[in-house]
Amino acid sequence: MNKNKLVKILESVSKGQTTVQKAAQELSQYHSEDINFAHIDHHRSLRKGFPEVIFGEGKTAGQIIGIMDSMMMQENIIIATRVNPKKASQIISNFSSAIYHEEARMIVLEKETLPKNGRGKILVISAGTSDIPVAREAFLTADAMGNEVECLFDVGVAGIHRLFSHIEQIQTSSVLIVVAGMEGALPSVVAGLVSKPVIAVPTSVGYGTSFNGISALLGMLNSCSSNVSVVNIDNGFGAGYVASCINQN
Repeated sequence: MNKNKLVKILESVSKGQTTVQKAAQELSQYHSEDINFAHIDHHRSLRKGFPEVIFGEGKTAGQIIGIMDSMMMQENIIIATRVNPKKASQIISNFSSAIYHEEARMIVLEKETLPKNGRGKILVISAGTSDIPVAREAFLTADAMGNEVECLFDVGVAGIHRLFSHIEQIQTSSVLIVVAGMEGALPSVVAGLVSKPVIAVPTSVGYGTSFNGISALLGMLNSCSSNVSVVNIDNGFGAGYVASCINQN
């Protein structure tokens, strides 16, 4: 339940349009709801400004559907991450307004699109084309949370001139998310060009000694650019979420 819905319920009671009993019923699941295999945190929208996000990996399609059914009663937007195509086809057949973004492995259901209320623009940059799925996850998360988001793909250090041709777009962004695998050098380069926060996302893209993203992660953690922070390997969702928090606070 978000703040706007809570205010509407209270205003309706104060105007005599809704009985106290009906309002109490609507608020009865306000804190959390036990649906046997999950406890739905309906209070999260009010507490944190955005609903609980469903991590789809390890959950069955039926479990995700059950969680979404419960959230539909309270929320205007629902996100499920790490959902494979087979599960996604079952899930979206139950929700007419749900959209599956296969590249990012995300389901986004919007009953109402959130207004764009960030202080500025979030820019998502990928080093290579192979990093785009993680970058898309970051893009869709930040967009769903009510931010103006742009993307810039395949501008890694192997052809650094590609990055410099977009310098104005980079320098006018309020928050930057930089997604890279291999040696993970791009966030340091981007951070050296701007005074804004840069969120580095290591990906598991790379050959043997990349160790499924550990090399990129260590490189980013050792960045010499002081405005770089790092999220976990392939965590586009976390980067998009944090970027939104920065852009809206």
